[in-house]
Amino acid sequence: MVTTAPYGAWPSPVDARTVAAHDGRPAFVGVVGDEVWWTEPRPAEGGRRALVRRRADGATEPVLPGPWNVRSRVLEYGGQPWAGTVTERGPLVVFSNFADQRLYAYEPDSGAAPRPLTPLSGVGDGLRWVDPVLRPELGEVWCVLEEFTGDRPTDVRRVIAAVPLDGSAAEHRAATRELSDDRHRFVTGPRISPDGRRAAWIAWDHPQMPWDGTLVMVADITPKGEFDGIRPLVGDPGPTAPDGGEAGESVAQIEWAADGSLLFVSDLSGWWELQRIDPDAADDGVVASRGLCPARQEEFGGPLWNVGQRWFLPLENGTLAVIHGHGTTALGILDPVSGELVDAAGPWTEWAPTLAVHGSRVIGIAAGPHSAYEIVELDACTGRARAIAARHADVVDPAYYPRPGIRTFTGPGGRDIHAHIYPPHHPEYAAPEGELPPYVVWAHGGPTGHAPLVLDLELAYFTSRGIGVAVVNYGGSTGYGREYRERLRGQWGVVDVEDCAAVARALADEGSADRARLAIRGGSAGGWTSAASLTATDLYACGTVSYPILDLAGWANGETHDFESRYLESLVGPFAEVPERYRERSPLYRADRITAPFLLLQGMDDVICPPVQCDRFLTEVAGRGIPHAYLAFAGEGHGFRRAETIVRAVEAELSLYAQTFGFARDDVPALELRT
Repeated sequence: MVTTAPYGAWPSPVDARTVAAHDGRPAFVGVVGDEVWWTEPRPAEGGRRALVRRRADGATEPVLPGPWNVRSRVLEYGGQPWAGTVTERGPLVVFSNFADQRLYAYEPDSGAAPRPLTPLSGVGDGLRWVDPVLRPELGEVWCVLEEFTGDRPTDVRRVIAAVPLDGSAAEHRAATRELSDDRHRFVTGPRISPDGRRAAWIAWDHPQMPWDGTLVMVADITPKGEFDGIRPLVGDPGPTAPDGGEAGESVAQIEWAADGSLLFVSDLSGWWELQRIDPDAADDGVVASRGLCPARQEEFGGPLWNVGQRWFLPLENGTLAVIHGHGTTALGILDPVSGELVDAAGPWTEWAPTLAVHGSRVIGIAAGPHSAYEIVELDACTGRARAIAARHADVVDPAYYPRPGIRTFTGPGGRDIHAHIYPPHHPEYAAPEGELPPYVVWAHGGPTGHAPLVLDLELAYFTSRGIGVAVVNYGGSTGYGREYRERLRGQWGVVDVEDCAAVARALADEGSADRARLAIRGGSAGGWTSAASLTATDLYACGTVSYPILDLAGWANGETHDFESRYLESLVGPFAEVPERYRERSPLYRADRITAPFLLLQGMDDVICPPVQCDRFLTEVAGRGIPHAYLAFAGEGHGFRRAETIVRAVEAELSLYAQTFGFARDDVPALELRT
């Protein structure tokens, strides 16, 4: 039996608490002996990241109890926060603890508590560490050190440093050894050659972001464990000014092969592709590299938002495990000699940029349209792939899951726009004949990012109630080659806004969506796009804006962290040259153009998109007669992690749509809209 009810009014078993309980995904997978380890979210425990191990017998258990939170703040977005090995006493893990950003050593089978390896710092909320590499033969762990030198977010330096494992540096900064110099603003952790003679890492400088241009640095390792002869090997940092000439070369990942050659992912061809280079030949002046799987028009890498991301790893037989694709991604095994690539079979359409190998086993984290992220193991010998941990479980009947379609729309100038369309779907409800559904356009963050085609219970929360969702990978998104992602160069606030609007209009024109009931929402850079859309067009009936950028000039002049402090030079233009552009595009200075109700959500501890921007924006909106609500959450940073925050935010968003689109909901608190 199918019951008729208006779109938006359908009942659903996907409630906000279910959404919150399953928010986030596993990350940073690794191998410790015969065990697989990773981190995973705990929304009900204050949003901490737990370290989890899967023993050889398949039993899974947390490594550390709360409140331990295995998460780094380097670049504020963090990265690989732990490394592990096996000693005669059992597993040894070194990890970064979020609360104080100290490195800790822990032997979980010893019964002893974690012991600190690094000191506290009175500047910059602690010395920060990421992408550790254990060197037990030297009694050290090598990793990236981020050290603040003043009170401003840009008063910071980053180097590769060695930390003693004996704890002698726990109270003494001078007991750490700096291995690299600080000639470059940003560095990744070191990769050590198989013979131990060399270290390599990725570096870049302002104003470039790592997807604009990077260098691969290499150094000789002396018998004392010091770096000598630091020199660039490959890559191109690009022009010192965003519009100063040809773009650079972005190398997103490096790894050493067993024969001593260096494998790397470069976008010199316009796509992130796998390359190989011989460092010995390069030292002799021969800098030729060879593509291992060229001309596929696919990405074998991605944007380096987190230090330590991995899209490929070599296996012991000389083949490579690779994450690759166009829009969606797959895990495959690449023969670097023949170029043959064979993908793992399975339901997964998105692989997170984290891999580990153990013999012929490849471990990754993957999800699909009907399954959440889970730990997956691929046997490279048999080709069999299976979920081994954090397995997807249907917490509600899968009949309520959304059923997405991959679409390509036509934007201004005939350009392609990629999107995932999730129509309203309910196994027992349908709308009255002739009624068109409301649709919400979702703009992802970044903006140099990507919205994956995976099961998201927050999507299901809306689609199962009769609200369609269009997830737009607007121009500037990754996964479609460099030309596509560089459409935002100088055009942020234009191309992203136009592309989202083009998708919404197309859905209305084809009769899939109600033109009078369109909305837009997004967080971070997606919050910018949502707010900019509300001030640039009257297309949307309402919008949800989460932890956004609202004032470009403020964000470019000290109101964000160091990593993105000059990001706008490529997205908008150099502030000194085009200050009027910063004002013209900022929602703060276009608040008088807003005619639609909106919901503004903000974490009070956000140092990337600080709440001061929301305060200024609300001052401009006040008294203009526009219904709006502002929810600020203490203890939340950039992106919401606590269960109670997620519940409140999701229910408030639904209430906004109910009030704006004109359907009844008695299962969520009414959002108070003020003018």
